[in-house]
Amino acid sequence: MTDSSVRTKKQTLDKDLDKLVHVEEATSLVARRLVGPGLALLFLALASIFASFYVFGEPGAVVIVAAAAVGAYMALNIGANDVANNVGPAVGARAMTLGLALLIAAVFESAGALIAGGDVVDTISKGIIAPEAVGDPSIFVRAMFAALISSALWVNLATWIGAPVSTTHAVVGGVTGAGIAAAGFSSVDWTMMAQIAVSWVVSPVVGGVVAAAFLAFVKTMIIYQDDKISAARRWVPLLIAVMAGSFTAYLVTKGLRQVLPVSGFTAALLGLTAFAVAWAVSHVHVHHQSQGMENRNQSLRRLFNIPLVISAALLSFAHGANDVANAVGPLAAIVFTAQAETVSTAVFIPHWVMIIGALGISLGLLLFGPKLIRMVGEQITKLNPMRAFCVALSAALTVIIASGLGLPISSTHTAVGAVFGVGFFREWYTARSKRRRAYIERKYARSKNGGAGKTAKRAQPSGGEEDEELAAGLSREEVTRRKLVRRAHVRTIVAAWVLTVPASAVLAAGIFFALHLLA
Repeated sequence: MTDSSVRTKKQTLDKDLDKLVHVEEATSLVARRLVGPGLALLFLALASIFASFYVFGEPGAVVIVAAAAVGAYMALNIGANDVANNVGPAVGARAMTLGLALLIAAVFESAGALIAGGDVVDTISKGIIAPEAVGDPSIFVRAMFAALISSALWVNLATWIGAPVSTTHAVVGGVTGAGIAAAGFSSVDWTMMAQIAVSWVVSPVVGGVVAAAFLAFVKTMIIYQDDKISAARRWVPLLIAVMAGSFTAYLVTKGLRQVLPVSGFTAALLGLTAFAVAWAVSHVHVHHQSQGMENRNQSLRRLFNIPLVISAALLSFAHGANDVANAVGPLAAIVFTAQAETVSTAVFIPHWVMIIGALGISLGLLLFGPKLIRMVGEQITKLNPMRAFCVALSAALTVIIASGLGLPISSTHTAVGAVFGVGFFREWYTARSKRRRAYIERKYARSKNGGAGKTAKRAQPSGGEEDEELAAGLSREEVTRRKLVRRAHVRTIVAAWVLTVPASAVLAAGIFFALHLLA
């Protein structure tokens, strides 16, 4: 055998081995992508088996087992989509890693659902459909099936396109469409539907305005002060105290109302107590933490990290306590109706149903949540701990104020609207603030006099305030391109919000008619 033939065979062998390596890499990539859907399907199967242990031999057992799988599917989608609003800003601000955020959210979502989840759910969710309008139990069960499937499919689609939507609105839309298909337009409480439509506008606008107001306060009273550290020692404890008081009132009135029912006065008193305690503790903590800090924005961000982590945990707890009903409410109605063979105005949620909802939300978050977490925290606009703090504070404060005033509001729209508000406020402030412009000019002059080394150091991307980047020599156009609100994401999210109720309603009506034909 000649040397040339040996070399030819060796080259051919190398090519064949390279092909095998590429095939193995491709197979591994495809396998990784299938892990999430595979585990999700396994959970649906286990949810059905779990439900069968409780309803075996009872009336409507087959229907209930099938409904448990659909309810588990809905819970997975809520975890994949809705939970991003609670932890996304903290992740985007780099106050905690994505892994830690997933762990905290999963634990506190489950705790909120199991400890403080609702015991009683209105018949056809939110009082949209009059119970007497759907008197036939079999038709009612099909309507609830259609509502549950349609809302789950819509939330799944929204997650796929990267749009955080209100799962409450998806359920309401599904219930409305199924109710109309089952009993006609007269069965719908159109006054309630009008209130929900108002919340589409009220929630993001109020959330955005409140977040922008807090960011304006932080910029004016802390960031653009010559002595930032002294200003932070004065105002950061107050902001933390406001957050503590707001979250206490929020949790008592929303997240813990089933465990600890209290009056509005008691909730306000508990909120004021939390405010006072948090101010005293944070005053000492901030003063100690700020010792030896440099007089720059990077130092200030560290003061907001711990409050952001705590706020993400509390928001997740409250979300689990409230929104688990979106997954298990229709399921609980199906269980009650199938067993009692009658339609009731209110139903009790069995504990096993709540467990499916809680585990489904947590698993959906762990498997599919990172996409929406990155969208809310990083892709709409850049967040740092101060901006993210304003978003979290706005979300809690807006929901509690709106609840007290009786205004319909969506926590999802509020939180995402707060992110919009922070970004658009920065655009407005960047273009119009003379004080900010003068501050940048002074800072740029100090940076220029400080030497090229210091300037180069500040030119490294840190995800911080645009002031530092301007001071580092970047053009204002470059800062605008890199930092401000991305319109494409805003258009996608707003379009998904507007379409959620009508799309879920149309889809539910079609599914109801399909189930009716198959029955």
